[in-house]
Amino acid sequence: MDLDVAQVRAFVRTADELHFGRAAGTLAISQQALSKRIARLETLLGTELFRRGGNGVRLTEAGQRFLLPARQVVAAADTAVAAVVGTEDPLRVDVWGHLYAPMRTLAQVAGRAGELTLGHGRDLPSVITALLRGDIDAAFGRVHPPLPAGLAHRLVRLEPVDALLSEDHPLAAERALRPDQLRGSVLWAPGPLNRLDFLDQFADRFGIHDTASSVNLGLAHFLAEVAEAPSRFSLIPADVPLPEVSGLRSVPLVDPTPLYAWSLLWRTGNGHPGLTSLTAACAEEAGCRRWLEYDPARDWLPEPPTGDPDPGSDRPRCRQR
Repeated sequence: MDLDVAQVRAFVRTADELHFGRAAGTLAISQQALSKRIARLETLLGTELFRRGGNGVRLTEAGQRFLLPARQVVAAADTAVAAVVGTEDPLRVDVWGHLYAPMRTLAQVAGRAGELTLGHGRDLPSVITALLRGDIDAAFGRVHPPLPAGLAHRLVRLEPVDALLSEDHPLAAERALRPDQLRGSVLWAPGPLNRLDFLDQFADRFGIHDTASSVNLGLAHFLAEVAEAPSRFSLIPADVPLPEVSGLRSVPLVDPTPLYAWSLLWRTGNGHPGLTSLTAACAEEAGCRRWLEYDPARDWLPEPPTGDPDPGSDRPRCRQR
C-alpha cells in the first residue's frame, strides 16, 4: 500500500483544524479538492478517518490512531525534499515560562545551532499543540510528565532556585532558608497554581498551605507585588537577572536546594539539521558549565533525572569565551 503524501497532508491539516474550509485554506486548495483527497485516502485505508455531522468534524478512532504516524510521514517527506533541493528553513524554536526567562539559557547556545527563529508560546500545553501541528520544530522550558506520544525531550540545565521576599518579611534578614521555614507565608504565583507545576509541587512537598495568584504582567510587575506585602514570597531561578525593584530581597534556599529544570522538547521524526546542532550545543554547554549536577541528598527536584545527569566524567572541551 503506497500512501500519497498530498492526501496524508490533507488529513493532518483537517485533523488540526477540524474544519474542511479552514484546512483547505491553509493548503491553498479548494474545499472540494481537500474532500477528494481525504475520500481517496479513506478508500485506500478501507476506513473512515472523520465523522461528518451537524456538530462539525471529528476524528474517528481509526483517525486518532492514524494521526501521529501521518504527521511523521509529512515531516519525513518535507525533510527529504529539503535535502534534495538544498534549501533549509531556520529552526523554529518556541519557549514557555516567560517569567523565568528561558531565553537567557537558550541564548547561550543559540549561536552554535545555526539560524533560529523564535515563537511566542505562553505555556506548555500551547507549545505542545504547536509542536504536534508542525508549527514549530522545538521548544525550550520546564517539561513535566505526562507528555503526549510523538514528543521527546532532553534535560539541559538544573538551576538553583531562590526565595524572593519583601524586605519587611520576618525572614528577610536570613542569609539562607530551608524551604520548610516558609510555612506560614503566602506563596505568590504568577498565575493559577494548577498551571504552574513546579510551584504547585513545591507547595505540596514543603507544606506551604497559603497560596495566591496574580496576573502575569511581566517580571517587574510581579516582583513589585511580592515586595509590597510582608507575608508573601515567591521562587525564581537564582541566575535570572532581576529588574530594579525596591523593597525586595533574594535569599538562597538550602537543605534541600530546589532545582528548576530546563529541557529541550521536540517532535520525534523531525529531521531538521538544526535540531541536531541545537541538541549538541546544549549538551556541550551543560558539560562545560556543569549545568546538570544533582545530588539527591542536597537538592530537590519534582521529577529527579534518571541515570547519571552529571556529564563531568565525559566533559567536552569548552570553547573560549
